[in-house]
Amino acid sequence: MKKIYISIFVLAAFTFTGCADDYLDVKQTETISTDDMELLNNDNGAKTFVTSIYSKFLDWDMSSFGWIGLASITSDDADKGSTPSDTGTDKDVLDALTYNASNPSAESTFNANYDGINRCNQALDILPKLDKADPALRERLMGEAKFLRAFMYFTLVKCYGGVPIVDHIAKIPLSTEDKAMQLTRKSTAEVYAFIEKDLAEAAAVLPNKSQYSSDEKARASKGACYALLAKVSLYQKKWQSVVDNCNLVTGYIISPDYAKMFRLEGENDGESIFEINGNGAVPARGIQGYSNTQGVRDAWGWGFNQPSQSLVNAYEPGDVRKDATIIFRGTTLYDGRVIPQIYDKDGNVDNTLNPRYNFKAYSSAYTSAWETDANIKYLRYAEVLLMKAEALNELGQTSEAIPLLNIIRHRAGLGDTPAVSQDAVRTAIWKERRVELAFEFDRFFDLVRTGQAKDAFAVDGKVFTVGKNELFPIPASFILVAEGMSSQNPGYN
Repeated sequence: MKKIYISIFVLAAFTFTGCADDYLDVKQTETISTDDMELLNNDNGAKTFVTSIYSKFLDWDMSSFGWIGLASITSDDADKGSTPSDTGTDKDVLDALTYNASNPSAESTFNANYDGINRCNQALDILPKLDKADPALRERLMGEAKFLRAFMYFTLVKCYGGVPIVDHIAKIPLSTEDKAMQLTRKSTAEVYAFIEKDLAEAAAVLPNKSQYSSDEKARASKGACYALLAKVSLYQKKWQSVVDNCNLVTGYIISPDYAKMFRLEGENDGESIFEINGNGAVPARGIQGYSNTQGVRDAWGWGFNQPSQSLVNAYEPGDVRKDATIIFRGTTLYDGRVIPQIYDKDGNVDNTLNPRYNFKAYSSAYTSAWETDANIKYLRYAEVLLMKAEALNELGQTSEAIPLLNIIRHRAGLGDTPAVSQDAVRTAIWKERRVELAFEFDRFFDLVRTGQAKDAFAVDGKVFTVGKNELFPIPASFILVAEGMSSQNPGYN
């Protein structure tokens, strides 16, 4: 009997081993045995390898509590929330920017993305061997795997800088070369180059979103590749490449109603380019704890990732995005749910404890459930327009950037930007990104890449240490096992 032996890079335990039980952990609807190649040597079998990659994004360690802490609570858009005594393991030190190399959220995010990358490598290794599956389908699935691997490496390089590039399944016993591959950090430039290569190859074979069937709209598409390439270029200040890739993102629209995009009716709508799908119905899954950990305290959730007063103040009068992004205590939601007010011992409204919550994580149908139907929108056409506007402005084409900025403002119920000069337009675009993309995991990284971080955090009395806080620490446990092949980021012990 043939067996598929899957080598797993287990960063959580830092061991290198073959798959002990010969099972592919799909975690979508079932666990599928891989002890016989013929069981998977067909179209449905081929799909399971890529389904397992998408499924990883529903895991607690990938998209939920640790990631929320690392990429959102650290920003000036959010405070820790919950109660003063509930630290959420490490959310207090993330909020204060005082975390160290043993930070659990930094470690879990690092490990989870490498788990996902392993699933991508696994799919890319096995799919070519499934000769009874449709060749065109296999090619598409390999494109999806490359897009998802690039997406995860983009998360890693934003968070940690240069990281190991694990680009294939290692053979067991582990060779010297493969051990070095898994434990040696590459430069930031090398990681970006690897991401760009994966995305270019994926874009060459993936269909447009419009070519997918209605039940496959959440899959990676050609437009997603170009949008992510534009964003990767944005982070490297490759301005013309940003414009060129944005121009290749076609077939999308600006949805007329901002608030509805983040409800069930707006999932995978005309503006959505790539989002993580949650489904609260059994046996399909939602993102573990995503809605619950951010839900209204003492009503259905834990109350973490509280929108900050700084974010509230960033909205202009009349901006419809404020009430579509933030749940305020004492209000009634679109589905009729009343958010109870908190009163002090004298019967007065107490606005000091959890006065606000993340509306974009709310699920109406599965409000109290651990796994809900809330989605995470990671790439939207609105951001494509903002990226193009920023790049055009940096290229000195400010007059062409302004109309793109105004498209976003008009949807929010605002008038044209008063900004005219290059400097003023730059600031206006940065501010527009903040209020447009709030709680979509961009703000912290935007502050870093644009050099605004130190001043932005100082407003809230927090110290952003230049030369340190631009990156999160590489997990101390990884540095230990690397045995000198990788070094820690500056400023962390």
